[in-house]
Amino acid sequence: MVIIFKVWQEAGWFKKDDGERQMKRGGRQSENSLSLGLILRALNSRNYRLFFTGQSVSLIGTWMQNIAMSWLVYRLSHSPFLLGVVSFAGDIPMFILMPFAGVAADRFNRRRIIIATQSLMMLQAFLLSGLVLSHLIKIWHLVALSVFLGILNSFDMPSRQAFVIEMIEKKEDLPNAIALNSSIFNLARLLGPSIAGILIAAIGEGLCFLINGLSFAAIIAALLAMRITEKPIPDQLANHLAALKQGVSYAYSFLPIRYILSLLAVVSMMGASYTVLMPIFAKDILKGHSYTLGFLMAAGGAGALAAAIYLASRKTIIGLGRMIPMATGLFAAGLMVLALSRHFALSIAVMPLIGFGLMTQMASCNTLIQTIVEDDKRGRVMGIYAMAFRGVAPIGSLIAGALAAKIGAANAVLIGAGVCIAAAFLFARKLPALRKIIRPIYVKQGIIPEVAAGIRSASEASLPPKDQVS
Repeated sequence: MVIIFKVWQEAGWFKKDDGERQMKRGGRQSENSLSLGLILRALNSRNYRLFFTGQSVSLIGTWMQNIAMSWLVYRLSHSPFLLGVVSFAGDIPMFILMPFAGVAADRFNRRRIIIATQSLMMLQAFLLSGLVLSHLIKIWHLVALSVFLGILNSFDMPSRQAFVIEMIEKKEDLPNAIALNSSIFNLARLLGPSIAGILIAAIGEGLCFLINGLSFAAIIAALLAMRITEKPIPDQLANHLAALKQGVSYAYSFLPIRYILSLLAVVSMMGASYTVLMPIFAKDILKGHSYTLGFLMAAGGAGALAAAIYLASRKTIIGLGRMIPMATGLFAAGLMVLALSRHFALSIAVMPLIGFGLMTQMASCNTLIQTIVEDDKRGRVMGIYAMAFRGVAPIGSLIAGALAAKIGAANAVLIGAGVCIAAAFLFARKLPALRKIIRPIYVKQGIIPEVAAGIRSASEASLPPKDQVS
């Protein structure tokens, strides 16, 4: 909480008397302050500050539960296939429901949806904790509660993604807010698995589920404390199915969004599913224990956190399109090294590269979509984005689990990495055509300032002087 308070303090610190403070603190300190202010600029918005703080606490508990869940499944079953089945059970509702949930995010109050889903997620965590601590837990409990959590995530993710723009006061801070979301997600990914690995080895999985349940109080309190102006719902959204059809048609016909979502879906299904098999790498391939799994996942989180901080520090989104296939290639190359490694030192060394590549790719996709999508279709497009990001994961989990059972976890990861490299190459070939479509949008929004300034100058030059206007 001290760290979070400092972040708040810094964010508010830049809002007033910057010039005076810079004079007092000297050149180098001023440069450092401005750099930090650039990275944290979205925190100048009160509502986003509240969200950032609540999520910072809640996500640590979420990552603790993720690690505890996978370890518990493998401890109870010793089955790579069941690891895939439980992951499939948690993700398949998202594949089915997220497009409909995206329409709900455009039709109803997004903050109320998130409060409801977060409250029910708290209940799910407490149920898991009670079953584990009472020694009543069975595999079918894990499957059922994973399905329940998947249903909640289906409605939570599109609403949360689309809600970001309502929390920030300046639309130009949207890319920074998205990057900061990624940074707290991955800071939690760094801390949560490490804590979970130690607690599982010392006490068991039940305490991790209990801590996660308690952590939801932070984000629920933050959401309740926000001051949000409710927006009227457009009349054309009255028909749910018609609105869904319109959103899907828009996402498919707009080529940049179609290609970005396609690459994201391939990487999520064939590459990101490596996480399902990590207990096998930790226990069977590297001959470790729960803390080995925790350290490996935390190392991946460190790389992802570095990527999020880098993206937050960027002054412009120009160049993100080029980074997407490059980051995908880096991620896939890291997966190949992980699959071939039989030494803990090499495996933990490559995990930050995997995390950096995957986070850069996914956050860049999110940022580009959010900056080019039309506002009245944002919820529906983010629902499809969430389906591509998480909804296809159950298919990937089943593929990964089935391949691991047949040919081994290492070979399964190698195949997934190869598919990701091929997808990155195809996306890179489409980039020139996509730039031609996106460029006019960036010019209109002023994202390409030199071009926008030139257009304004030309417009002003074409007008008669003020004293000649009748």
